[in-house]
Parts: sequence; structure tokens; C-alpha cells
Amino acid sequence: MAGLENRVAMVTGGGRGIGLATANLLAERGAKVVCVARSEAELKATGRGYVVADLASPEGCEKAVQGAESNVGPVDILVCNHGLGSAHEVVIWEQEIKTWETMMRINLDAPFYLSRLVTKGMVKRRHGRVVFTSSTAAKVAEYAGSAYNSSKAGLLGLTQSVAEDCGEFGITSNAVLPGWVRTEMAEKHATAEALERNVSTEQVW
Repeated sequence: MAGLENRVAMVTGGGRGIGLATANLLAERGAKVVCVARSEAELKATGRGYVVADLASPEGCEKAVQGAESNVGPVDILVCNHGLGSAHEVVIWEQEIKTWETMMRINLDAPFYLSRLVTKGMVKRRHGRVVFTSSTAAKVAEYAGSAYNSSKAGLLGLTQSVAEDCGEFGITSNAVLPGWVRTEMAEKHATAEALERNVSTEQVW
């Protein structure tokens, strides 16, 4: 990760958890980091540059990118880390359509919108890095998680599409597939599973 000096990195979901850890690591390596999330309180606590934006719409994604670029400069590194977890999901025959639609808007549509917005400049500059936080659930589906599983599998297709379209211009596109990481979102999932299985949260972990 050498050579990040003066590179602009935008990290979505950067107010906590994996996103915050990623933002801190990029900053340590010299990048100019802009964190994006919905909670201004969390973003302020990071001590980093930030943009408050709801990424569930094209307009929110445009606000995030425009805010980052107007304050710091063109985005060289995009880390799409934001997302919804599956703790609130149920088996597919009981799944609410709204749950599916919301999950796709945030977990899959937003990474597409953001990629579309930043790669145009990356192509012109002949350099860029795009990283998506998918999940092991993209490969091995979780029980009662049809929306989450599908959104994270879809991210793998998007990852490959960005690589195919942009690779010849010096842009890389990769996905990471974390298992369970003890973040606030995962803690909610563990608590829900503990209740379902009638065991302690620590036993789930």
C-alpha cells in the first residue's frame, strides 16, 4: 500500500466498524481520507474529513462524491463499505418485499452509483482503485437472509464488471469477503441469532 501520499480515498460506512478501521489504515499510509455515512456524530468522532449522505438514492451518492471532490479532490480510491446486515430478515416465504428493495438499494445499487460517478475521472487520469466489501455470504448463503445474500453476491458481479470495463485504464477493482467481524452491525445479528437459538450471544460468537 505504498505510494498513497496525496491520493484521495473515499470510504463509505466510514464512521465505525470495518469502514473506520479502513479509513484509519489508509490515512496512516498517507492518503487523504474522506469518510461517508449518515450519522454526523459518528463522522465527527473519527477526526477525519467527512460528508454526511444517505446512499440509498442516486442523489445521495452524488452528494457524497461531489462533497468529497470539492473538499479534497478527485477520488483515487473508492472503498464501498457501507451496507445493511441481515439480522432483521426472515425466511423467504415470509420476507417483506420492502426488505428486499431496501437491501438492494443500499447494498448493491449504491455501489453501482458510486462506481459510475468516480470511474469516469479515474479513466481520464489512468489510475484508480475500487474496493467493495462483500461477504462470505456471497459464496455460502446464510439462513433467512435472501436479500443480504443476493446483494452481496451481486457485488461480486459488479466488482468484475468494473474490472472488465476499467482495467485497461490502470484501474483495479476488487472485493473483500469478510466473515463475522465483531462490529455493531454484527453484534445485532448475533443477538438475534442467540434469541432464536435460545443461547447466549457469547455462545453465538
